[in-house]
Amino acid sequence: MPLNPKVGQVLDMIARAKRPAYHDLTPQAARASYEKSAPILEIAAAKMFSVDDLKVPTRDGAHIRARLYQPAEPSWAEPAPALVYFHGGGFTVGSVDTHDALCRMFARDARCAVLSVDYRLAPEHKFPTAVDDAFDALSWLAENALTYGVDATRLAVGGDSAGGTLATVCAVLARDAGLGLALQLLIYPGTTGHQETDSHLRLGDGFLLSGETIQWFFGQYLRDASDRDDWRFAPLDGTRAAPSFSGLAPAWIATAEFDPLSDEGEAYAGKLSALGNVVTLKRYAGMIHEFFKMGGFVPEVARAHAEAAAALRIAFETD
Repeated sequence: MPLNPKVGQVLDMIARAKRPAYHDLTPQAARASYEKSAPILEIAAAKMFSVDDLKVPTRDGAHIRARLYQPAEPSWAEPAPALVYFHGGGFTVGSVDTHDALCRMFARDARCAVLSVDYRLAPEHKFPTAVDDAFDALSWLAENALTYGVDATRLAVGGDSAGGTLATVCAVLARDAGLGLALQLLIYPGTTGHQETDSHLRLGDGFLLSGETIQWFFGQYLRDASDRDDWRFAPLDGTRAAPSFSGLAPAWIATAEFDPLSDEGEAYAGKLSALGNVVTLKRYAGMIHEFFKMGGFVPEVARAHAEAAAALRIAFETD
């Protein structure tokens, strides 16, 4: 399929703006740039019954911010399902603020609470801090679910890009901890430590997420080259202390046709399916990386939003 015309306009606008690429900035400047640009193409923020910023404890004694979205008044008699969501940004940029509209959409359309997690970022916090923060937040919600009117037996994990990587890892850790999950919602997840797929070679320049930026993100996050082979960074091909990937929560995986990460997302879907896991793979034609956050400008994004929310409703048995 050709590139979606509206997506092409987005790429043209970015080119005309001539803003520095993230890999030409300091991490702090890249964060500021992403925070400023993230809402530009977003859908309108859905109204919620409540939105609360919470402090979640981590295993090393720190506290991280997490934002809890409640689309309806909590009921302790009939607690709601919840999605624990991890934002994208190469483990270096992004926040609960950059993904606010997206999380509100999930809460409204999937009829669930959403806990958006502000895991700590690189380079100040190297691998595996983001992984530990992500699973600590999931575990914390499971342990404190009823306090917030959440049903601990109906939890899902999700994320986009680097956040999708964190969600894949949390699904494995949850299985090993005996924590049942209803779904893992993976939006163009990063799953390999080595960018050698055909989509990386073909699409590594000119389609928003460049090969140079990917390597810059990895340089910020990883402690050394050996971390590329850790399964918690590369769930597709990581060999270091790799667990079994069977018996995991059902997976709904979205990839974009013009995304360098498309091949690895689809290969990960194949890996999970081959091991007997239930997998739904959606490949969105004409789309690029980050398209889930372009719904205010690209009409076709609404379909992807609707299908992701429907997958959550089905998993939560709220349909």
